Amino acid sequence: MNQLPMSKRTQILHLLVEGGSLRSTSRVVGVSFNTVIKLLVDAGIACSAYHDLHVRDIHATRVQCDEIWSFCYAKQRNVADAKAAPPGAGNVWTWTAIDRDSKLLISWLVSPSREAGYAITFMEDLGYRLADRVELSTDGLQSYLEAVERAFGSEVDYGRVVKLFGRRHLEVNEDRRYSPPGVTYLRKEEIAGNPVDISTSHIERHNLTTRMSVRRYTRLTNAFSKKIENHCHALALYFYWYNFCRFHKTLGATPAMAAGIADTHYGMDSIIHLIENSARSN
Repeated sequence: MNQLPMSKRTQILHLLVEGGSLRSTSRVVGVSFNTVIKLLVDAGIACSAYHDLHVRDIHATRVQCDEIWSFCYAKQRNVADAKAAPPGAGNVWTWTAIDRDSKLLISWLVSPSREAGYAITFMEDLGYRLADRVELSTDGLQSYLEAVERAFGSEVDYGRVVKLFGRRHLEVNEDRRYSPPGVTYLRKEEIAGNPVDISTSHIERHNLTTRMSVRRYTRLTNAFSKKIENHCHALALYFYWYNFCRFHKTLGATPAMAAGIADTHYGMDSIIHLIENSARSN
């Protein structure tokens, strides 16, 4: 069976985590679109399995959580009229939890909504991966209240940042048509234990990094996901790269090194080795 050289495969993966779309990547590297898709799927499966196995027993002090929105195939309001909309079309929410100090992305979950059931699943997975009692911060989403209580009980210092946003006035400020509304009110609430540093600023900054690194999150383009499975594979690849391969400027190390779950920086070729090991084991 023909196989791309290691250099080309790592180049494809690098382009995908640095904001490249599938088709632009195929053009730059000089391979077929289907080749890029297959490598993305293989990498996503391998990276997801690695994250699940190795991002555990994290000694964190302050953890921040948030949700980032995207959509698959069509925006939710257009799904009913879309032609041959596949399962998973519409809203896609990605729940993420980050260690404020090491910047490690500890847990993530993709769901079609922000309902309580998904919040509980997400928080239980986060609690499973933590080794110590933490100070936890979230936004004001009501679903978190029950989820945090069920996942941590009294063994957490939990606070949330509640924000109110102003309305857009397009008839007055047409130049702000695609800008988010400004925050008109902010309140920090102590929910459980004794939280000292209630903040979601680091996870919100990570949301920006995600939008810059994963082409599927770029607004006002046609680069959005067409299949929910590929959306998840792209995220799994990105989160592995972010945790184990990408040097964080302020840390001088990868988040995994800073968190003590990796001894060295992992190159993009490590993903190829994961894929090959997975193929041999199957």
